[in-house]
Amino acid sequence: MLIVEWIGIGVLALLLAFGVLVLRRALFVRAGGTIRLSVRTSSAVPERGWSNGLGRFVGDDLRWYRIFSFALRPKRTLTRTGLVIVSRRSPAGQEAYSLPEDWVILRCSWPGRETVEIAMAATTVTGFLSWLESAPPGEVSTRLGRESTR
Repeated sequence: MLIVEWIGIGVLALLLAFGVLVLRRALFVRAGGTIRLSVRTSSAVPERGWSNGLGRFVGDDLRWYRIFSFALRPKRTLTRTGLVIVSRRSPAGQEAYSLPEDWVILRCSWPGRETVEIAMAATTVTGFLSWLESAPPGEVSTRLGRESTR
């Protein structure tokens, strides 16, 4: 009888985990302002370290959630205050295997903070730049660096 109880507990745990993932996805879809977004979490190895996720615009923040995570809190929050887009490029080398072909990689930095690379669909970049530029005057200093050719 002990084995049947453990199997029941295991099935219940799997159903609960599945329910949390479904609930999390439903909250994102219903809330709107959600985009597919990859963030380079580690720059230790060139062209690697990309993690898939969803970005959600909330006021002055772009909150990034990993796709394969049970966490209800964002893994990383990008604030548009002081955000500078240093460069824009297409995926190259090993990145071409982990990111879709039509995606664009933006290298972003803030004064006194780390530089981060984000990747999104080329059609999404327009919306991202609109969000970035829609801040009240004087709060955002955006600058687009040299753009690499495709």
